[in-house]
Amino acid sequence: MNETNAARHQVPPGEPKLILPFLAPFYDFARDLSYPLMRLTLGGLMLYHAFSSGKLTGKVTVAAFAAGLAKRGMEPSVPLAYLVFFTETVAAVCLILGFATRFVAAAIAIELAVITFAVWWPQGFHFLTPGGGAEFPFLFGLMVFFVALRGGGPYSLDRKIGWEL
Repeated sequence: MNETNAARHQVPPGEPKLILPFLAPFYDFARDLSYPLMRLTLGGLMLYHAFSSGKLTGKVTVAAFAAGLAKRGMEPSVPLAYLVFFTETVAAVCLILGFATRFVAAAIAIELAVITFAVWWPQGFHFLTPGGGAEFPFLFGLMVFFVALRGGGPYSLDRKIGWEL
């Protein structure tokens, strides 16, 4: 009697039932990679934003960015500008690597909450609203917040060095 592919691959405790049991080998392979892929994507998007907005390339200086924050009434603008530059560069790389994950993910989540509610929310939630689009930083911030709750995961520098806060 032939054993089916699904029968050979038992679902680990706490994992959801397989929707497509014939994909059990793929699920077994991808299960542990999904979390580092999420960290890589979130950190990469943050780093890309720093690059595309000119913060990483030097087109936007800390002083110029601080002046923009001051115009929005966000004070003290200079320390906040440094914090934003830090979270969009150093913290993004740390998130990718899974180093000090909970700390940097929390910092990024706080930044995205401020961006969502102080910058985008007053203009509209939906991206089709003129000047709107709060749903994107909101979703991005929630995802990073969930990483802050869970930590670096199985393939992180935090786990490798035994420094999961």
